[in-house]
Amino acid sequence: MKLQVKGRNVDVTDALFAYSERKLGRLARHLSDESRCELELAVEHNPSINQKQVAEATVWTKGPVLRARESSTDMYASIDLVADKLERQVKRYRNKRSRKGAQHIASHVAPPPAEAVALPDEEDAVIVKSKQFNMKPMPPEEAMLQLELIGHDFFVFVNADSDDVNVIYKRRDGNYGLIEPSRDGED
Repeated sequence: MKLQVKGRNVDVTDALFAYSERKLGRLARHLSDESRCELELAVEHNPSINQKQVAEATVWTKGPVLRARESSTDMYASIDLVADKLERQVKRYRNKRSRKGAQHIASHVAPPPAEAVALPDEEDAVIVKSKQFNMKPMPPEEAMLQLELIGHDFFVFVNADSDDVNVIYKRRDGNYGLIEPSRDGED
């Protein structure tokens, strides 16, 4: 696996490069030699962000492109976190490939019974759960509190000011975002 380390608002020292090479080198045993990894190390200058040391990695494999982004107060810890996340993704990818291969081989050995229902491929995403709930109109500030109470990444609600369905979500920097529908001709 080829590794490239870049720095944005940070100098990539020999020690940082060696550490990155050692941590991300663990992925090589799961990937082919043609795989390529690009690691970007950055320091955020936004004073509202506590965890300013960011490690963002992209791995190009024969199959999917894997990405991970982690941040902490220490660059070495960020590299550890991103390497662990990528390793989990690579293992999941390898397991999917090996299961598909086993299913493919098994299908040539014995045909499935006639009454078996065809299952969708693992790559085809399907809706597996549907949920309905009553939405009482509320202001975005109350929706933000509801989001914190339920502990999810987003919360769908009816905005009391506009009577439109809105989504409030938690951003990486710890703040909140609000998604509102726009009318035709309005931006």
